Amino acid sequence: MEPATLTRHFNANLRRAHLRQIRFHDLRHSTATNLLEQGVELVVIEELPGHAHIGVTATVYAHFRLRLQRDAIDTLSTVLDGPTGAKADGLDGDALPAHAALVR
Repeated sequence: MEPATLTRHFNANLRRAHLRQIRFHDLRHSTATNLLEQGVELVVIEELPGHAHIGVTATVYAHFRLRLQRDAIDTLSTVLDGPTGAKADGLDGDALPAHAALVR
């Protein structure tokens, strides 16, 4: 199929579906971003858009990987804070609970 024909059909389908106009090429980035978001490793994603090596993929999606890293740190922080309501017992997070033993 000629690229111009593909673009014409793609744009017609977007209009019929009442979706905003995007470039067909943008689907590559959407696919890779969605896969990253689902936890698929970069080395696997690299092959889909046909990048020459993983460095290209890592560079293109570095901004997204930083967001995923921030999300992971936030998740870890939530886990380390303990179950919901854990601070309702009057502890501020720095004080030891009454039953805690000091280790010297």
